[in-house]
Amino acid sequence: MKQKTVLKKHAGKSRKKHAGRSPKKQWKDMGPGRRAGTMVFSLVQVSLAVAAWIDLARRPADQVRGKKGIWAGVIAVNYIGPIAYFLKGRQTA
Repeated sequence: MKQKTVLKKHAGKSRKKHAGRSPKKQWKDMGPGRRAGTMVFSLVQVSLAVAAWIDLARRPADQVRGKKGIWAGVIAVNYIGPIAYFLKGRQTA
């Protein structure tokens, strides 16, 4: 009897943990199309971040809106950070 109670509690926690969203798929569970899409999106994100960090490092501080250290951290935020830097962080000479 006690074992059933434990199973019910565990099942309830499991449902609450993933309520409203599907569990994350592991790489081995993805099909070839999904793997390719994941690789492309990852490559784009990393490329944007690297390009933004290189631009930030080479750009003089007077051509950056705000502190360079803060922008370096913002750039680390997936997709949003590098795009925000390119749109709002740079000043034209």
